[in-house]
Amino acid sequence: MERNTIVTNKQILGFAMPKTALSVIVGDAGVVAGPNGKKIIPAGTPLGGAEDTLANEQAVLVVDNTATAQGILEHDIDVTSGKGNGTLVIWGFVNENRLGDVTVSTAAKTALKGRVTFFKRNA
Repeated sequence: MERNTIVTNKQILGFAMPKTALSVIVGDAGVVAGPNGKKIIPAGTPLGGAEDTLANEQAVLVVDNTATAQGILEHDIDVTSGKGNGTLVIWGFVNENRLGDVTVSTAAKTALKGRVTFFKRNA
Protein backbone atom coordinates (compact mmCIF):
# COMPACT_ATOMS: atom_id res chain seq x y z
CA MET A 1 0.00 0.00 0.00
CA GLU A 2 1.33 3.42 -0.96
CA ARG A 3 1.41 6.01 1.80
CA ASN A 4 -0.07 9.45 1.13
CA THR A 5 -0.76 12.46 3.28
CA ILE A 6 -3.82 14.56 2.54
CA VAL A 7 -4.24 17.86 4.33
CA THR A 8 -7.80 19.01 4.71
CA ASN A 9 -9.51 21.80 6.57
CA LYS A 10 -12.91 20.32 5.84
CA GLN A 11 -14.86 19.47 8.99
CA ILE A 12 -18.06 17.52 8.29
CA LEU A 13 -19.01 16.99 11.91
CA GLY A 14 -21.53 19.27 13.53
CA PHE A 15 -19.78 18.65 16.84
CA ALA A 16 -16.23 17.30 17.03
CA MET A 17 -17.15 15.51 20.23
CA PRO A 18 -18.93 13.34 21.08
CA LYS A 19 -18.31 10.94 18.25
CA THR A 20 -17.24 7.36 17.73
CA ALA A 21 -15.01 6.59 14.75
CA LEU A 22 -13.02 3.58 13.64
CA SER A 23 -9.94 3.15 11.50
CA VAL A 24 -11.00 1.27 8.37
CA ILE A 25 -9.61 -0.04 5.10
CA VAL A 26 -11.18 1.66 2.07
CA GLY A 27 -11.12 0.19 -1.43
CA ASP A 28 -11.09 2.02 -4.75
CA ALA A 29 -13.91 0.06 -6.42
CA GLY A 30 -16.08 2.39 -8.48
CA VAL A 31 -14.01 5.51 -7.73
CA VAL A 32 -13.22 7.52 -10.86
CA ALA A 33 -10.06 9.60 -11.12
CA GLY A 34 -10.55 13.35 -11.23
CA PRO A 35 -8.90 15.78 -13.67
CA ASN A 36 -5.63 15.55 -11.71
CA GLY A 37 -5.56 11.76 -12.12
CA LYS A 38 -6.21 11.15 -8.40
CA LYS A 39 -8.98 8.97 -7.00
CA ILE A 40 -10.16 10.97 -3.99
CA ILE A 41 -13.14 9.90 -1.89
CA PRO A 42 -14.41 13.06 -0.19
CA ALA A 43 -15.20 13.44 3.49
CA GLY A 44 -18.89 12.80 4.19
CA THR A 45 -19.17 9.90 1.76
CA PRO A 46 -21.15 6.90 3.08
CA LEU A 47 -19.12 3.68 3.15
CA GLY A 48 -20.21 0.06 3.41
CA GLY A 49 -19.39 -3.32 2.03
CA ALA A 50 -20.03 -7.03 1.99
CA GLU A 51 -18.48 -7.49 5.43
CA ASP A 52 -19.38 -5.66 8.63
CA THR A 53 -16.40 -3.60 9.78
CA LEU A 54 -17.57 -4.01 13.41
CA ALA A 55 -17.19 -7.77 13.09
CA ASN A 56 -14.04 -7.78 10.94
CA GLU A 57 -11.44 -5.03 11.26
CA GLN A 58 -9.90 -6.21 7.97
CA ALA A 59 -13.14 -5.69 6.02
CA VAL A 60 -12.61 -3.52 2.95
CA LEU A 61 -15.24 -0.81 2.71
CA VAL A 62 -16.27 0.97 -0.48
CA VAL A 63 -18.45 3.92 -1.41
CA ASP A 64 -21.97 2.79 -0.46
CA ASN A 65 -24.78 5.35 -0.59
CA THR A 66 -27.45 2.68 -0.05
CA ALA A 67 -29.33 0.92 2.75
CA THR A 68 -26.17 -1.07 3.56
CA ALA A 69 -24.05 1.96 4.52
CA GLN A 70 -22.04 1.34 7.70
CA GLY A 71 -20.85 4.88 8.44
CA ILE A 72 -19.59 8.19 7.07
CA LEU A 73 -16.02 8.90 5.95
CA GLU A 74 -14.64 11.61 8.26
CA HIS A 75 -11.77 12.88 6.09
CA ASP A 76 -10.91 12.83 2.38
CA ILE A 77 -8.97 9.73 1.33
CA ASP A 78 -6.77 9.10 -1.71
CA VAL A 79 -7.26 5.60 -3.18
CA THR A 80 -5.39 6.26 -6.43
CA SER A 81 -2.97 3.41 -5.73
CA GLY A 82 -5.63 1.04 -4.41
CA LYS A 83 -6.74 0.49 -0.83
CA GLY A 84 -6.20 3.22 1.73
CA ASN A 85 -6.78 3.84 5.42
CA GLY A 86 -9.69 6.00 6.49
CA THR A 87 -11.72 7.04 9.50
CA LEU A 88 -15.36 5.92 9.62
CA VAL A 89 -17.80 7.81 11.83
CA ILE A 90 -20.18 5.18 13.23
CA TRP A 91 -21.80 7.48 15.82
CA GLY A 92 -21.96 11.24 15.78
CA PHE A 93 -23.46 14.36 14.24
CA VAL A 94 -22.87 15.35 10.61
CA ASN A 95 -23.64 18.85 9.32
CA GLU A 96 -24.84 18.37 5.74
CA ASN A 97 -24.02 21.99 4.91
CA ARG A 98 -20.34 21.01 5.22
CA LEU A 99 -20.45 18.08 2.78
CA GLY A 100 -19.73 20.08 -0.37
CA ASP A 101 -20.58 17.97 -3.41
CA VAL A 102 -21.43 14.86 -1.37
CA THR A 103 -25.11 13.97 -1.04
CA VAL A 104 -26.11 11.26 1.42
CA SER A 105 -29.12 9.32 0.14
CA THR A 106 -32.27 8.77 2.16
CA ALA A 107 -31.50 5.04 2.14
CA ALA A 108 -28.05 5.59 3.69
CA LYS A 109 -29.47 7.98 6.28
CA THR A 110 -32.09 5.39 7.22
CA ALA A 111 -29.40 2.69 7.54
CA LEU A 112 -27.43 4.95 9.92
CA LYS A 113 -30.45 6.24 11.88
CA GLY A 114 -29.89 6.15 15.62
CA ARG A 115 -26.12 6.20 15.12
CA VAL A 116 -25.38 9.16 12.86
CA THR A 117 -27.57 12.24 13.05
CA PHE A 118 -27.68 14.48 9.99
CA PHE A 119 -28.66 18.14 10.20
CA LYS A 120 -28.21 21.40 8.29
CA ARG A 121 -26.92 24.42 10.23
CA ASN A 122 -24.93 27.56 9.54
CA ALA A 123 -24.98 27.54 5.76
